[in-house]
Amino acid sequence: MNERTLHTLAGCGLVIGAYPRFRYDARGGGGVGRLTGRDDNGLQALRFEPTALQIPPLHWRTTRFLGLPLPPGLVITIHPQRLEGSLDGATGAMALRFCARFRFAIGSLYRAADLIVDTTLSTGPVQGRRHSASGQPLDGNGLAQLVGVATIAPSGDPFLDRFLGLPDEALALLRCRFGPLAPAGQDLP
Repeated sequence: MNERTLHTLAGCGLVIGAYPRFRYDARGGGGVGRLTGRDDNGLQALRFEPTALQIPPLHWRTTRFLGLPLPPGLVITIHPQRLEGSLDGATGAMALRFCARFRFAIGSLYRAADLIVDTTLSTGPVQGRRHSASGQPLDGNGLAQLVGVATIAPSGDPFLDRFLGLPDEALALLRCRFGPLAPAGQDLP
């Protein structure tokens, strides 16, 4: 078993229901995963410890909607519950099951119930009822784009559910860099 790092990058996106795409700069996030030996199909299991994953919040500094930053005070934090799956070292294809709680807040005035997102983030194509996208396998520099479509169930918060039109679909686009763990005190390019 060996360790690999995942770094989230700028150029990510999120679409919820019929709303236009949120542009999201996820730089500074990521975590360390454990990669195991190859199975009979050439796939390696990859698992990230959810408590060690860092995903930057969506707020006015990181996120734009219709070309404008999110309003100050509106924050969506992402709390990972699971990130694990497989990597095909020969093709660069990845498929990772991602489960997380998304928490919406407007300052101290409003805190919504968590939205649960459970999807497979893939470097291949994904197709839902409303959304579709294509990922990009790992290239020679360790860059990839993972995409996933998830059905979002109602949160139980009447305001949030009505505002987002839940239940509906969401589409996630995650640009990332994946590579070997750098020696202590040294960053990878």
